[in-house]
Amino acid sequence: MRPITAIGFDADDTLWQNEQYYRLTEEHFARLLGEFAEGAHIAERLLEAEKRNLSHYGFGIKGFTLSMIETAIEITNGKVPTRTISEILDIGRDLLRHPVETLPHVEETLETLNGEYLLVLITKGDLFDQERKLAQSGLGDFFDAVEIVSEKTATTYRRIFSKVADGPERAMMVGNSLKSDIVPAIAAGSYGVFVPHALTWILEHVDAPTTAPRFHQIEHLGELPSILQKITDA
Repeated sequence: MRPITAIGFDADDTLWQNEQYYRLTEEHFARLLGEFAEGAHIAERLLEAEKRNLSHYGFGIKGFTLSMIETAIEITNGKVPTRTISEILDIGRDLLRHPVETLPHVEETLETLNGEYLLVLITKGDLFDQERKLAQSGLGDFFDAVEIVSEKTATTYRRIFSKVADGPERAMMVGNSLKSDIVPAIAAGSYGVFVPHALTWILEHVDAPTTAPRFHQIEHLGELPSILQKITDA
């Protein structure tokens, strides 16, 4: 029996660009509030708001937009102009409409693995936005299953890989976030392949589990088939 029969893929910043658009939006937001505070202070307060609101709004653009509005109210002591609130809503909508830009080596790698493994898209965030991005990416036909979840934990991976595949022990999770994609997948008993992205949200930073036997790291998705071959040959 092959050691791996199913592969889970993260979406944002693994299959397509995401964080860079948030960074540009944060810069725009800081300019909107420039008369009230310094950029570094605005960024710090926004991050604090995002942390507070994760349990209320979850991950995604809508929660991010609400956190920007909350931050604007706090920084201006409730005096934020109505036009600024309107502009914040506009840049939030712009994020929701932003074209999808797939990352290098994604399509050819999925095409190579399609039919050889059961491929599962496992992503967290806003349901409508993630469905939109998947549809616009043109990658949907490569996946045998799509799971959009509120959080990624070891329990999440055990449930998904047990439901759609042969269990977590014969599955692999591939992604750019050590915290969400790799560490919990390995804890569930799966292989974890870390694909670093130049920009990763600070709340997703943890130490790499370099001593874990099932941990692997690659430079880009084009290297994934060789990792799979090495595991199969071992």
